[in-house]
Order: sequence, then C-alpha cells, then structure tokens
Amino acid sequence: MLKRVDYDVQQYQVYSTARALSAEMAQVWSSAFARWAGTPGPFAALDLGSGTGRFTPILADLFGGLVYGVEPSERMRRQAEQTAAHPSVRYLAGRAEAVPLPDASCRLVLMFLTFHHFTDRPAAVAEIRRVLQPGGRVLIRSAFSDRMPELLWHRFFPRARVIEQQVFPALEDVTRLFEAAGMTVLGIDRVQETLGPDLATYAKRLRMRAISTFEHLSEEEIRLGFAALDEAIAAGDIPGPLTADSDLLVLGAPPA
Repeated sequence: MLKRVDYDVQQYQVYSTARALSAEMAQVWSSAFARWAGTPGPFAALDLGSGTGRFTPILADLFGGLVYGVEPSERMRRQAEQTAAHPSVRYLAGRAEAVPLPDASCRLVLMFLTFHHFTDRPAAVAEIRRVLQPGGRVLIRSAFSDRMPELLWHRFFPRARVIEQQVFPALEDVTRLFEAAGMTVLGIDRVQETLGPDLATYAKRLRMRAISTFEHLSEEEIRLGFAALDEAIAAGDIPGPLTADSDLLVLGAPPA
C-alpha cells in the first residue's frame, strides 16, 4: 500500500507557485463549472480539499455566494488565507469524512484532484450528500484508473503512471458510491488543459515536484526522469503549446 501524502511536510511550500492557474485556464475551468452548475447564482458552494485556494475565489466570483474552502492541511490552508483571500470565502479546517457545515448548506460541491486522497470514501460521499441541497451538483475533477490519459510527464517518469493507476479510483467505483447515496451521473466532461507554452516552461514547473506522485518515486527515478526531460528539451522534438485532456465528472442530487 502506498503511503499517505502529508501536504504539511513539503507540498505546501511549492503548490501555490507550481500549480498556479493562468488567466486562460481560470477561464476554461470557470466555463466548465458554470456549464454544469445547473442554475445561475447566487448560491453557496463548497470547495472540498481546497488546498491553497486555487479555485475557491473563482467559485465565489462565478456564483456570487459564500464559498467554503475545507482543507485538512493546516499549512496549505494558511497559504490559502494569505494568498487567496476573498470577502465571500471562508477557509475551514476539516476533512471530507467530517465536513464542518450544516445539512443542505451548499448548492454545489467541487472536488478538484482531491477525491483520490479521501481515506474513507463511503463516509466522504455521505457527508457530501448531507451538505448538498436538493437538486445540487457535485463536480469531480479527477483522473480515473480505468481511463487514465497518456500524460506527457509519464514518458519521462514511467512508474508514475503505474502509481497513479493505483492511487486513482476507477470511474465505475466512484459513480457506484454516489449512486448508492441517491445521486445521479449527469455527465463526464472532457476539458482541455494547457500545461505550458513549451516543454522548458513545463519542466520548470515539474521540477518543483508539486505533483504528489513524486513522493512515491525514488530520488534515482526522479533524477533519471529529469535528465531525460532535459534531453528532450535540447532536442526540441516536442513542440508547444502542451495540452492534456482532463475528466470532470458531474453528479446531481435529487430535487426536493
């Protein structure tokens, strides 16, 4: 079994910079969220596993209501409070299995690359269902082990793909959990992300190791991977801009 990644040890130091959203990608994700929200704002939303607050202020601006960023990592949460403050955002200590919000308090729940970190997924789904209003929506940006895309960085760190197929759940398993809680799959959207204008820029961000999978690789694997990446940059045979397809799973709660 793979060790649990503790974001208070190393990830909090690099995440804000290495995973920063460009204006272009902020707009791409805003459009996807709005497309699947089911209703215009204003309404309250939950960013579950909000990290350093990449998306929490975006949800507040997009839907016009109060947004709760719930995050178990104290240092990630502190980063969010310092760098992603917003008058309509409240950052709270909490876990997916114990969300510190009242019943039916949110119209929308976003989980952006967090569902695979939940230690007790049935309990997390029960909590999500509890805080979700009738007719509310759940948006899950995740990779799924049974539809893992061909990611560029996996070419240079081949065991990363093997690790991520262990870490990320299968789509069928995720949908089964939510359906058991009375929710319905409304769709799965393919959203194209821009990774960077060129390989050198992308490699600079990768070197910060803000992808938690790096914590499951050996230092020798990482050294060899970046050496191969440097060779590819020098060869110039991977043209930019670099893009990747991402899955956004959308689920709906039954109406009142």
